[in-house]
Amino acid sequence: MAAETSIADKAPRTERGRKTLRKLLDAAAREFADHGFHEASISGITRRAGVALGSFYTYYDSKDAIFRALVKDMSEAVGAAARNALVPGMDALEVERAALEAFLRFAAENKALYRIIDEAEFVDAESYRAHYETIGSRIEDRLRAGGKGGELREGLGTPEAWALMGMNVFLGLRYAIWAREGDPDAAEVAAAANRLLQSGIAPIA
Repeated sequence: MAAETSIADKAPRTERGRKTLRKLLDAAAREFADHGFHEASISGITRRAGVALGSFYTYYDSKDAIFRALVKDMSEAVGAAARNALVPGMDALEVERAALEAFLRFAAENKALYRIIDEAEFVDAESYRAHYETIGSRIEDRLRAGGKGGELREGLGTPEAWALMGMNVFLGLRYAIWAREGDPDAAEVAAAANRLLQSGIAPIA
């Protein structure tokens, strides 16, 4: 079987093409979230996007290809949401608080995120692993920078980064995806998590 054309080879070169690509990715997010990968269809994606079937094949060779592209797009959007929440002068703990708050708000506005990322474990394990490894690396870089700057304990690395990521993922699940009336807002949840980072859970001596 012939290899699929690379994403770079099919990258849009015009503003109109970029808008069409965005429509397809947004439509794919809704289609996969509503039906799951196996029940979703290319025709369903193009119908939601309001574009011709031929437009789909201009950018993607298959349903698998757009699913992989969507996971990558969502992963990049999560990173962008965190970066956009940061401002110069924040200390290391404030950076983690702001990044978590931004993630909670992003997840609340993009509820398809969890279903699609979770399904990627079975549809395309490489994309699933890349998503979490990329986020873990971002957090690890921040922790190491905080340690070097004297704002965090030195020697923090991969275990601490993945523990922090795990906390953030499940806070997002509880307070963004499974939000209930009367829940604290994203800022309050992020502040509570930040206090945990700062003080731990052991009693203060």
